Amino acid sequence: MKKMCLKGIGFSRVNGRKIEVDFAGGEISSDGGLLLVKQVDRKLGLIEQVAERLDDDRQVGKVRHESESMLRQRVYGLCAGWEDLNDSAQLRHDSIHQIAVGKDAELASAPTLSRFENAQTRQSARTINEVLIEQFIASHKSPPPVVILDFDATDAPVHGDQEGRYFHGYYDCHCFLPLYVFCGDQLLVAYLRPSNNDSAKHAAAILKLLVTRLRQVWPRTRFVFRADSGFCRDLLLSWCDRNEVKYIVGIARNNRLLDHAQELMQRARVLQESTGKKQRLFDRFDYAAGSWRWIRSVIVKAEHTSKGANPRFIVTNIVGEPKRLYDQRYCIRGEMENRIKEQMMLFADRVSAHRWWANQWRILLSALAYTLLESLRRLALKKSALARATVASIRLKLIKIGAVIIRKKSMSRIHLSSHHPLKDLFTQAATSLSPP
Repeated sequence: MKKMCLKGIGFSRVNGRKIEVDFAGGEISSDGGLLLVKQVDRKLGLIEQVAERLDDDRQVGKVRHESESMLRQRVYGLCAGWEDLNDSAQLRHDSIHQIAVGKDAELASAPTLSRFENAQTRQSARTINEVLIEQFIASHKSPPPVVILDFDATDAPVHGDQEGRYFHGYYDCHCFLPLYVFCGDQLLVAYLRPSNNDSAKHAAAILKLLVTRLRQVWPRTRFVFRADSGFCRDLLLSWCDRNEVKYIVGIARNNRLLDHAQELMQRARVLQESTGKKQRLFDRFDYAAGSWRWIRSVIVKAEHTSKGANPRFIVTNIVGEPKRLYDQRYCIRGEMENRIKEQMMLFADRVSAHRWWANQWRILLSALAYTLLESLRRLALKKSALARATVASIRLKLIKIGAVIIRKKSMSRIHLSSHHPLKDLFTQAATSLSPP
């Protein structure tokens, strides 16, 4: 690390003792726990798989920083909370970041990383999404009986003149409209889209690609498509019907649906008024929107509270009791929104590059960072206090650990904070990730 000669910063005295601070500590890092991320990556082979599929048109003899090391530098930096390329001006000299990346010299500078980002293309985006799917497949020791694919879109606000920026009326801002696909906590797809399109744009093509690939390795697995009303499109539902894919999807209320539910809503209102308690009644009926090719089954939740009626509708081709399907199959979809929030904790909304594919690359870097931290949570933190922690909590409690680094010719010794509250959990996680 560069030696910095700075004048001491004065603070108020403690017990009469003068307090003075400087940044001349030498080989000290705030990110000692980043070595856990390195161990997870080594176990998964995630960054290596992506890097070996990327095209690199640079002249071989002039390359100082390989694509793999720059990719590790960026993804590990996001895991540690450093979202800005300018942070690398100092972090490139941080010993922990160098060790995690696998280098004994300074890492890539901000301009080098910027050129790396702006060199990415459509094929780069496809490559990372393919690796995410292969990682999902590899995470299962045996074929799962059921795979539920959760689709959802969110906004990524923009504040400049980025390529593909449009104003979105619902979000009331200029933004992109990325599409995410999860199975449980695991991320399969992160796909950037302009916001001037339907929220279900390209969802049918992505669903087809996913199911086709997963059926190649798991031919007997049953697949379920789950989404909110933004994805209730005949194209999607018809493809599922033709290809033996189950679906359970929200549908926006309209006058015809409300007419079907009128009698049930009336019963819920009478019960609520007589008991003073919230009432939820369920039923199922056949329905066909004008744009649909055929009749489908709709479940209604007739809810009435002290604040009034709150009906909800879902369309499904799954056979079962309506209340159980709504509560135990559909409502769990809301957990996906927490997983999308975790993408933002890893700066997926940092889409400030001018070029479109550079911004697509940025949300995929966040997706790779999420995959590493989700794998750390799933593989090394189960049954611990952090088993259901967010990636931000994992970063705060297991990655942001002060470390002193002593480099010798034959080894590097890293001293983590002696009084870290979770040092036992850190030791346990590191041990479980060590190669056999």
